[in-house]
Amino acid sequence: MAEQVRAEMVANVLKVLVAAGDPVAAGDAVVILESMKMEIPVLVEHAGTVVAIDVQEGDVVQEGDVMVEVADPVTAR
Repeated sequence: MAEQVRAEMVANVLKVLVAAGDPVAAGDAVVILESMKMEIPVLVEHAGTVVAIDVQEGDVVQEGDVMVEVADPVTAR
C-alpha cells in the first residue's frame, strides 16, 4: 500500500527534493511548499521508496492534492 503525501494548504511547489526510486525515512522532507513568503517542508510519515511524483516545481497545489506517493519497503521490492 502506497502512502499518499498530500498538500495541507494552497501553496506553490518551491522545490521537489526526491525522485522516483529514492528511499525515504520517516520524517524526511520530500517537497518544499511556499505560501505567503514562508517555506514549508512536507514530510513523509513512514519509511519507504518514492514510487511517483505528481507535482513539478512551480505548480500550485490545492489542499488535499497528492504530491508524492511512497510505497512501504516490503511492497516496493
